[in-house]
Amino acid sequence: MSKRSSGSKIRVKQVRSGAHYGEKQQATLRGLGLGKPNQVAELNDSPAVRGMIRAVTHLVKVEE
Repeated sequence: MSKRSSGSKIRVKQVRSGAHYGEKQQATLRGLGLGKPNQVAELNDSPAVRGMIRAVTHLVKVEE
């Protein structure tokens, strides 16, 4: 596993609605601080956040 600096941030933008994708994926979006299309959240870059993003890659766009 690669180590990232603790101060690095990533921007996550929701590009699609999670309405028809099940409660688990909707909960993942809420955990990322998103909920509606075009919302943007700036998060610490960590393995936990990367795993959440991987679960909803079809709904979000990531800017490093």
